[in-house]
Amino acid sequence: MKVSLGFKKIMNHKQHIIVNWCKSQVKSIFYFSLFTLSLFTLTSMTSCNDWLDVQPRSQVEDTELFESESGFKEALAGVYSSMVNSGTYAKEATYGFIGVLGHEWDFYYASQYDDAAAFDYDAAYPTNYIRAIWANNYSGIANANNLLAHIDEKPSLFAADNHDVIKGEALALRAFLHFDLLRCFGVSFAVNADQPAIPYSTALSYRVFPQLTVREVANAVLSDLQAAEALLEKADPIVTGREITESIDNGYLLNRQLHLNYYAVKALEARLHMWKGDYDRALEAADVVLNADKFPWATVANLQAGYDRCLATEHLFALNNLTLKADVADRYFDDGSQYSFAVTRDRLLDYFDNATQDYRYTFLFKSGSSTHANNRYLMKYDEPAGSNTFYNYKMPLIRIAEMVLIRAEVLYRQGNTDGARAALNQLRTARNLPAMSELPADFELELIREYRREFLGEGQLFFLYKRLNRQNILYSDVDAVAEKVYTFPLPITETEAAQREANK
Repeated sequence: MKVSLGFKKIMNHKQHIIVNWCKSQVKSIFYFSLFTLSLFTLTSMTSCNDWLDVQPRSQVEDTELFESESGFKEALAGVYSSMVNSGTYAKEATYGFIGVLGHEWDFYYASQYDDAAAFDYDAAYPTNYIRAIWANNYSGIANANNLLAHIDEKPSLFAADNHDVIKGEALALRAFLHFDLLRCFGVSFAVNADQPAIPYSTALSYRVFPQLTVREVANAVLSDLQAAEALLEKADPIVTGREITESIDNGYLLNRQLHLNYYAVKALEARLHMWKGDYDRALEAADVVLNADKFPWATVANLQAGYDRCLATEHLFALNNLTLKADVADRYFDDGSQYSFAVTRDRLLDYFDNATQDYRYTFLFKSGSSTHANNRYLMKYDEPAGSNTFYNYKMPLIRIAEMVLIRAEVLYRQGNTDGARAALNQLRTARNLPAMSELPADFELELIREYRREFLGEGQLFFLYKRLNRQNILYSDVDAVAEKVYTFPLPITETEAAQREANK
């Protein structure tokens, strides 16, 4: 099958959603969402993306955008592109703000992140990071809602299975963005599933959507994911095995890992069920992904050659960041840069239990030089010149390793220690580590350490601490539970204009 992992040119999603927001008139994000328009600045496209080969335009009315299948494709691409934003997944929601909260780094640009490391969410920089996550995610949600409001009006516009694929992805994106907002602004299920959290926006409307509880938001996310799953299971080429080439629909359904494909939806269901503590259903969803056997481990040959540092073959869902090397690797993980994120050699050895044969230790970090010789810089977002484009530009948001670790945790909770050990050993073997003969006495701590090794710079560690409601974040002396550091305060625009209840 050529669709999911074929070494094709990566679809160019580098468009920009332009938001028209009059601050003097609009205070709540849900008034703001009405003014969020599907406007795109289109950049040059590769030959397999002729469906986006249209003239750049500064404004596109809904009646024009949604009068053709290509308009719906543009709208969906715009939602993905809006996520490639330094305020969220291109920086702060991965290795930046969220990474600092997880105390992943020894070094970072102190003036911008010292307050975050101390969990002072009222300070200027954390306030701005939190506000950007809220605004950017709800902006993406508004544009997904706009697409969904029109997609069933003219089903005859769509060729083959494109209607179901586009609608399924839009539903999945709405769920993904809301779930990450819940992980930021809602308390964990372990604290109080009935605590007020965030609104769930399902339309582009003047209406201010009600603030739902943690449980209600989680259930709304699940409902959207199940609707997306039902559509994608029958239409997504990554499931059906339909062969896609650049000559078919201009290659629109190629490169499914850069979309919220069917297996990414199942993986997100697994992540959600873990969040809810519904472990049986989490394992069921994770096993669907694992048993598909479509996302192979990165090979040592590629890693030795300097390719696939982002572990691209393992991605279930990744964003396409066309300026990844220049804007991320060369700026924020560069030797000696004042903006760089880094760990010390000793800290990194501690992360990896001195197992320097671990492929992640061996191939995904580089040493500093001169006065920075003791620093270690992540190379996950670096790309060597001349590497196959399949490995370039990708920022992972969900990877197969998470499904393996979910399986290990669930089996451990179910009392199946042999199964849990086997799952951990599957990941360890893929990373060139010896198999464990028995589980560590503190399984939860080992789980945390494995998440840290595996997902460093990807924004998952802090949310694991939160889900587990851990009192201590490693390398921090703050009582995270007592200080309520796992839940961000709602933006002041929400508490003033929309009169939301306390979310923690």
